[in-house]
Amino acid sequence: MDWSLLTCARKGHITYAPDEEKLRERLVVSSPIGEAWRCLRCGTYVHGEPHGKGPADRAPLVKRGRELRDAFIMRFFAVERGIRGLIVLVAAYGVWRFAGSRGSIERIFEKEIPLLRPIADQVGWDLDHSKVVTSVRHVFDLDARTLRWLAVGLIVYGAIELIEAVGLWLLKRWGEYFAVVATCFGLPIEIYELVEKVTALRVGALALNIGLIVYIVVTKRLFGVRGGRAAHEAHLRSESLIEVEQATHESDLRHPSAPAPEPAG
Repeated sequence: MDWSLLTCARKGHITYAPDEEKLRERLVVSSPIGEAWRCLRCGTYVHGEPHGKGPADRAPLVKRGRELRDAFIMRFFAVERGIRGLIVLVAAYGVWRFAGSRGSIERIFEKEIPLLRPIADQVGWDLDHSKVVTSVRHVFDLDARTLRWLAVGLIVYGAIELIEAVGLWLLKRWGEYFAVVATCFGLPIEIYELVEKVTALRVGALALNIGLIVYIVVTKRLFGVRGGRAAHEAHLRSESLIEVEQATHESDLRHPSAPAPEPAG
């Protein structure tokens, strides 16, 4: 998949006219209908005036190719974190409401349980020893203060997930650090739950979070990995179309092609 073309099709091309004459000549061509400038993202020549002008070192740093793919993956994780954060906040709201009306809910629950017995007997479900029923009754044993503290904890957790989502969606470096640190703090809990009981959902969640940590740290060069921030920014700049063309031009000057031999006559 050509991520550069796909992004240009969705967002439009980006062209730039550098002040440096030799570099400028490598980014523009003449045609019967006027000049066409090379897109800094996909490399396609686009007719019309360039979107920007100025020194080459002030050209916009446009993501291309693999960087666009990485941006898509980061935003995938951002969506996953955002959905999880919203679910947790909804759960926090439910726990808070339950803390204020626990008595009435408990009475309704105990009243309805006997009505479920005929159905449960038909499917072989022992309500008296059901883990679901036992867990619900255990929640009823908690006092309102404990439930409210649980709701506060869920609100904090949900807020952390949403901050992660915003930082990753905006492709900010602080968001990448925040996501890695927050996810690392959650790993011991996920490992404990997995040791307690292995389920496909828990295994998948743990694998996803470990994959997120490794992917962000390695590809974004966090915590000094692979040269750190300086190396990451240098890599982004080296992938820039203007930098590529400038390097090619300088290489041509250092290694000019040999002149063609004169025809024998």
